[in-house]
Amino acid sequence: MAQCVQSVQEFLQDSFVPMVAVLCSKEADRVSRKNKLSFPELLRPFCRLLSEGHIRDPNNQLQTVKNLRICVNAVTTNPVSSPAVLSPAQYRQLGEVVSSCQPLEGAAATSFKTGDYNLNLSVTTPWFEAYRENFLQSMPASEHEFLNHYLACLLVVSSTEAVPVEQFLKLSQEQHRIQHSGEYTHPRWFIPNTLKYYVLLHDLSEGDEQRAETVYEDMKQRYGSQGCYLLKINSRAVSAEEDEQIPDPWSQYLHKNNLRYQVSLVIGSLSLRPPAGISIQSLFWFLNDACSPTSRTDTEGVAPVAVGRGSCLTLNDHDRIRQFVQEFTFRGLLPHIEKNIRQLNDQLVSRKGLSRSLFTATKKWFGGGKAPEKGMSEPKSACGLLYPPEAPELQIRKMADLCFLVQHYELAYSCYHTAKKDFLSDQALLYAAGALEMAAVSAFLQGGGARPYPAHYMDTAIQKYRDDCRNMVLAERCALLSAEILKNQGKYSEAATLLIKMTSEDSDLRSALLLEQAAHCFINMRSPMVRKFAFHMILAGHRFSKAGQRKHALRCYSQAMQVYKDRGWSLAEDHINFTIGRQSFTLGQPESAVTAFRQILNDDSKQTATQQAAFLREYLYVHKLAQCLMPRGLPQLPLPCILSAATRVYFGHEPRLAQGEKQAATHVSLDQEYDPELSAMWSRLEEQLVAAANRGIVPVGFQPTQCCLNSQTDNLRQPLAVLNEPIIVEVTFRNPLKVSLALSELSLLWRFSPHVSSLSIREPVSEQLTGEVIGNEETLTTPARLKLLPHRTGQLSIVGVTYNLSSSSSETTEGTFKHYSMELVVRGRQDLNIQGPRLNQTKEEKMSVRHGTDRRLDAIITPPMPLMEVFFLHFPSALLCGEIRKAYVEFCNVGAVALCGLRVASTHPEFFTFGCNNPTPSSPASAEHGSAYKTFAATVQPGSVVSEVEVCAQDFSQLSGVLEIPIDGGTLHPGQSIQLPLWLRGPDQEGVHEINFLFYYESTEKGLKVSHRVLRHTVFICASRSLSVQASACRSTAPPQRSADSIGCDGTLVFVDVENVNTSEGGMREFHIVQVSSSSQRWRLHKYINPDKDNDCKLSSREKAKLCFRATPCVPLPGRYCSLSGCAPIISSSTPCRDFFFRCCRGLELQQEDKTSRTGSKNKTVSTPDNCTSDPAAIAKKCNELDLTIIVIWKAFVVEDSKQLILEGQLHVALQTIGKEATSLMPKEEAQEMVLLKFKSDLPPPVALPSPEMSQLIKTNLHYPETFSHGFLQDSLCMVPVTLTLSNCCSAPIEVLIDLRHRSTSAESLEFHSLFSWVGQSQYKLLLRPHEVLSLALRACFFRAGVYNLNTARVFAKPAQQSSMSESNQQAASPALIIINST
Repeated sequence: MAQCVQSVQEFLQDSFVPMVAVLCSKEADRVSRKNKLSFPELLRPFCRLLSEGHIRDPNNQLQTVKNLRICVNAVTTNPVSSPAVLSPAQYRQLGEVVSSCQPLEGAAATSFKTGDYNLNLSVTTPWFEAYRENFLQSMPASEHEFLNHYLACLLVVSSTEAVPVEQFLKLSQEQHRIQHSGEYTHPRWFIPNTLKYYVLLHDLSEGDEQRAETVYEDMKQRYGSQGCYLLKINSRAVSAEEDEQIPDPWSQYLHKNNLRYQVSLVIGSLSLRPPAGISIQSLFWFLNDACSPTSRTDTEGVAPVAVGRGSCLTLNDHDRIRQFVQEFTFRGLLPHIEKNIRQLNDQLVSRKGLSRSLFTATKKWFGGGKAPEKGMSEPKSACGLLYPPEAPELQIRKMADLCFLVQHYELAYSCYHTAKKDFLSDQALLYAAGALEMAAVSAFLQGGGARPYPAHYMDTAIQKYRDDCRNMVLAERCALLSAEILKNQGKYSEAATLLIKMTSEDSDLRSALLLEQAAHCFINMRSPMVRKFAFHMILAGHRFSKAGQRKHALRCYSQAMQVYKDRGWSLAEDHINFTIGRQSFTLGQPESAVTAFRQILNDDSKQTATQQAAFLREYLYVHKLAQCLMPRGLPQLPLPCILSAATRVYFGHEPRLAQGEKQAATHVSLDQEYDPELSAMWSRLEEQLVAAANRGIVPVGFQPTQCCLNSQTDNLRQPLAVLNEPIIVEVTFRNPLKVSLALSELSLLWRFSPHVSSLSIREPVSEQLTGEVIGNEETLTTPARLKLLPHRTGQLSIVGVTYNLSSSSSETTEGTFKHYSMELVVRGRQDLNIQGPRLNQTKEEKMSVRHGTDRRLDAIITPPMPLMEVFFLHFPSALLCGEIRKAYVEFCNVGAVALCGLRVASTHPEFFTFGCNNPTPSSPASAEHGSAYKTFAATVQPGSVVSEVEVCAQDFSQLSGVLEIPIDGGTLHPGQSIQLPLWLRGPDQEGVHEINFLFYYESTEKGLKVSHRVLRHTVFICASRSLSVQASACRSTAPPQRSADSIGCDGTLVFVDVENVNTSEGGMREFHIVQVSSSSQRWRLHKYINPDKDNDCKLSSREKAKLCFRATPCVPLPGRYCSLSGCAPIISSSTPCRDFFFRCCRGLELQQEDKTSRTGSKNKTVSTPDNCTSDPAAIAKKCNELDLTIIVIWKAFVVEDSKQLILEGQLHVALQTIGKEATSLMPKEEAQEMVLLKFKSDLPPPVALPSPEMSQLIKTNLHYPETFSHGFLQDSLCMVPVTLTLSNCCSAPIEVLIDLRHRSTSAESLEFHSLFSWVGQSQYKLLLRPHEVLSLALRACFFRAGVYNLNTARVFAKPAQQSSMSESNQQAASPALIIINST
């Protein structure tokens, strides 16, 4: 239980105090009412005695009475409710007492730490103490006990009466009539001879003091000086009220009994329109509760203050009243009680005929005799027997109560204990329960360890009150007393169990208070039970809510939330937050309600869709109402969740779509997935372009262009945006709920700082989206793209998103419900807080969680730049391997600034070329037939060399992978466009190829922050097979032919095998080999050898052709070719043939360098001239080097849509070594074989020795005579003793199995006789210890003379521990021969 202001002893003493009745004359009441107080109310603050009193017990022992308090009440004869239940008025009063006692706002709570819980709790519960005090005071008097019965009666008469003595007589007669006439059941009186104490009340402000003294003297003569008193009050006139401020000691006493006030809800004065379709219980329960009687206790109120209360009293009057109470108690009440204790003691002892002293009597005196036998006609109740007032058992109980009231707990315990036994024997359950209860309290209050506290007495009393007597009031009182005693003894678990048992459905207020105290018991245990504390706090809050105690319910739920928060109890958190939100809203705290409802709509909600929809509607309604009451700008909304890390920012215009036949460059868009490998590839291409633009040097501060920023890009630096070019921000929303959300009017929140030099006055403009609906599928994310168009240069920071939130109307079916959903729209915002990547470099960063900087939303707006668009015309999507196709590319400058320095780089530089100026004359036939190749004007003879042209590859083409695009004047002005031819060649390997282009351009204005811009383009080309060319070379055996330019006499034959490997089922008819050219610095094709003298070579599907050429050494020239056909030959030294040849050769060199770099430096060999001359392998390699590249130019005839098309192409084959074959088809990269993953290692195989070792475990020897003679004529059987010796060669026990039945079939054994047999046991199983030698006696039986091999036995062995291993055959020894002679 919580800490209390009073100690447990003080609480128990104040729970049972002497009761004093008051009867006042009308004049005396008038005198008291001048202070706005009745006479009992006038005495109430002074009823606690400040000094000690004394009485003597029946043994004449002096007993001290400390800190005694009396209770003074006016006599009322109105019937009261049954002692078993409280009246509705009493329940109402208790509710008002609890409601009026609230924790102070802003009061510091006590910090409580246990385990990993840090709680801030209220240690004291003053509302419970107030309830308990009022409950005990409001208990009606019961017939089974006398603690609440009146012991004395104050007869109060004013001194202004004409004849005061007559008034005393009338009041005395009235008291006697009330007590003894039988007309009134209430009030109840302790003893028949009630003490009457006569009080003469004198008003000093208006009465005659001398007369009062005279009347008082007469009273002393009549009633004795011990039975009357003159009380003088009202020393101050009413007019002097303002001159002196007198303290008001009555406020704390009267406020508890006069709480009759009403409160009104702040929210009740608002005119709210209830949303259609929502139950009253879900949203407008507060309106019903505001009209209910219990709603008056929802908010803290102030009792009406009686103006001028005690205004006629001075401090001296206060002292006189205090002195009067003390005189009455010490000189009247205590002697009266002492006298009655003695009388009761004497009466009981005389009835029993025993000793005069009850105090010294033994157990037998009270327990031995029985009360007079009760007949069957004696009255009984539901609780058992009803005793008459004069019954000895009641006299004992009466004496016990008197002793208890004057703090004589030892004598009281003895009496209670005696009465308890009598009541139990008579089955008087109510009386027995009362005796048990007070016996336990008396035993505890004795102190000093006189006797242990009998907790089982209390448990029995509670059980009898509650179950047998159906008296919850007395059971509750008993539980309150017992719980306080158990708490004092540190038995918090037992106290909590007792309090929980007392909860029931008949009183929500009582159950709530007891559950709260039980929760405090759990938290105050030696090992605090935090979760039980929170659970019972939830139960208490629920019962407080049912009892109309909204503030207390909110407090309980808030304290329990500290335990459940962030512990994984999501459903419990939702329930608590929902209740806190409702209670806060009812109490006029909309901000707290919004905060609580916001916690429910979290990411980890495990509620059903229906429940989440209800939570969302509650939140929207409360939020909207809070905005109406207290508008404070845009609030932060919890829904939907913004995945800040997934925010993407795109700088520039979105790519344009294709226009007719024009295919626009793909560039970058938000629809593309980010690929780190592709990003690195684009960065390498851009680095090549920048290096080419800066004479091969990459600037120090070079940063790759990033058009689209995301969580995987480098966001450490501020991105650069261009003036008047849009900035598109993609914000990803995720709906954590199972119901749909509707977003509308989305826009960006930004902060802008203009540059001083900026002349424009227009700010960036944010584009607004009309609406977005986020569905309720699990893990559904919906991106929203918002656009900003900057009109000034400066710093732009995007800080958040603002939007309207409502529940989607698709969740509802009725029209009214749709109307409600559209009404509940809340305007709010969410900030974009993006964390950078986690830092993990230094030790400090690894030990803590630190994140880097992410500045993707902090852009720098730069001056205008050129903006280029690229379009492609007649660009194919499919090509044959080696096919050459002509397309066109168009460059457009749509920016406001001229561009220059146009370049392009590609991942496949061999795929395209822009060509070059070639002075070689071409024939008109090439142009006439639309061929991409140029031909000579003059005709040549078949089989002869047409021309030899020396070509320098470096002068012809840019082999670095970067091409400068030829533009007239080198500049493309704003709005200008140019169209250039582009030759394409199909890849040599079949399949789908991804080819990337990166176009580079600069602004003509220098010194800008953006030095250059790039444009990306990606195409996919599907390459299909065309021809397969395989070439090989061998030395010619023909005699050498002398020529003018030959430098040697060795000839070489070059064989070119061409196969049509096209597998298309379309209109592909045939391939024509148009020309074969060569390129080498040391060789040339001298003559084409064609035995059939065919002038043309045609290949249909799956056909092959073999071409033979003679190659001879010559003066180094880079380009040589010979013509195959007799028609105009193709100029292979011009565009595009020569372009693609050199670019393909460059690609092969790059691939070879890449393979070399992958193999590592250990595979590289450095050759020197000395090594080449001394190493025979190097000399042979040098002689076989060829370094000759064959170029095969072909045409293909295709029929498509009844039209014949001619496709052209060229293939390259590089012959490096004589005798080694080369091919034009690049081998496919074979996929690695899939291997099953093993998540668990295989079990190790059983340990077994290798077979050679396993066959040598046992060593065997046979001991026998080499020659043995026997007379077969006398005895046909010859028996020879043989000893088999077994030796264990191991240090482990060995199991041995010997089989003598074996017959050998080897060639060696056949040379000897085998017609003998082993006699006796034919199979043995033995166990040899480590290194043991064992001899086994055998007998061999022979039938005739001869030479025999005795080594026929088979021996098997295995280690003894290896049960799963089979025996291994041991290695047999050499043949053991024995000679049997016949005598």
